[in-house]
Amino acid sequence: MSDYDASVGAAAAGIGIVGIIFQIVVYLFYGYCMYKVFQKAGVENAWAGFIPIYNIIVLIQITKKPIWWIILFFIPFVNIYAIWVLLDRLAKGFKKETPLYTILLFFLGFIFIPVLAFGNDTFDANEIPNDQ
Repeated sequence: MSDYDASVGAAAAGIGIVGIIFQIVVYLFYGYCMYKVFQKAGVENAWAGFIPIYNIIVLIQITKKPIWWIILFFIPFVNIYAIWVLLDRLAKGFKKETPLYTILLFFLGFIFIPVLAFGNDTFDANEIPNDQ
């Protein structure tokens, strides 16, 4: 094995470690943002923002959809519709009635979920239609 092979392997390992650390930081930040959104929504177990799949269940409950909607998230293409509906209802709960805000949440959620989490907006569950 030459020195060149060892250095390439070390560089690849370094890139992999940096990538993993970056992913962990992004996960923790997004979990904290969901934690803050859940707190604003009055969820008692806001820590659920850090738990995959369970945070979707809590979001379903916040947006007043039946719990069986979790199944829709495991069906290809149907999951796109389900997240669209949940994000639209979440936007309505934060008094963001415009379809533009739903579009922004859908395509640029990594920006607009933190805006909901750290902004001055308050959540009002009465703004969400109760159509279960």
